[in-house]
Amino acid sequence: MTKLIVVLMGGLSGERKISFITGKACSLALKKKGYKVKNIDAKGYFVKELKKLNPTAVFNALHGKFGEDGFVQSILESLKIPYTHSGVLSSSISMDKELSKLIFKKNGINVPKYFLLNKDYKVDFKKSIKNNKIKFPIVIKPINEGSSLGVYICKNEIQFNKNFKELARKYDRILVEEYIPGREIQVAMMGQKSLGAIELIPRRKFYDYTAKYSNAAKTKHIMPAPLSKNKYLEVLALAKKAHILLRCRGITRSDFRFYNNKFYLLETNTQPGMTKLSLVPEIANYRGIKFEDLVVWMIKDASYNR
Repeated sequence: MTKLIVVLMGGLSGERKISFITGKACSLALKKKGYKVKNIDAKGYFVKELKKLNPTAVFNALHGKFGEDGFVQSILESLKIPYTHSGVLSSSISMDKELSKLIFKKNGINVPKYFLLNKDYKVDFKKSIKNNKIKFPIVIKPINEGSSLGVYICKNEIQFNKNFKELARKYDRILVEEYIPGREIQVAMMGQKSLGAIELIPRRKFYDYTAKYSNAAKTKHIMPAPLSKNKYLEVLALAKKAHILLRCRGITRSDFRFYNNKFYLLETNTQPGMTKLSLVPEIANYRGIKFEDLVVWMIKDASYNR
């Protein structure tokens, strides 16, 4: 097999380190399956190198800004190079936590109550909390980051003020939402098929960056998620609905909280991690899909005009 696949990894986001782990794992999987592979760090003048190589397809292993927000997708569309995962618009909307929540809410999917603040907001915070019927604890986070970067759970206004100032140094818009307790359930989609749901029990406050990527965090993974048959099928259907509403392609992962017998969708991730601790490969493996076969499926699914 002489097809050249470029794996884009690294990049410029806060998830650069994780992107390299995802990219190298996927690159190795493709090589094992007989593909010719070239790894490119997507920073600087990588577009020039892409044009020169003119690959059969690009495996997009980037996470975070510029990698999963429609930016690199628009470059690949303009170059007419087939690529994995979702297209420009669906990537952009999925990455924007406010826009995606509006779509979910409008289409009958439960989401936490929320409102948006600019970094130099002039509104009365207490008034916004009251108007939106949100009580402490609350969650604050950037609207366009992944891997739980910049996520804070604030128990009171003092913690909010401290953490908000921290976020305002780096981000223009910050999402404030109610904290939903309960169980952490995540669902993988492969094309138009719900692969399965997994439950996570982190030892930390929540399933944060460390819990996602560190063995030392000892997050417990339960596959399949121990839900009743009806509830299991319900969460699979909700993930599929979100995937279709956002017009996603390829692989996605939707993150839910299960509380008071209701599922609340936190977000749909269009570029889920593909590391040893990542959830999509674990869910796929449970369904009998080996890691290498999953990666090859993603390459075969690659296209432009996504």
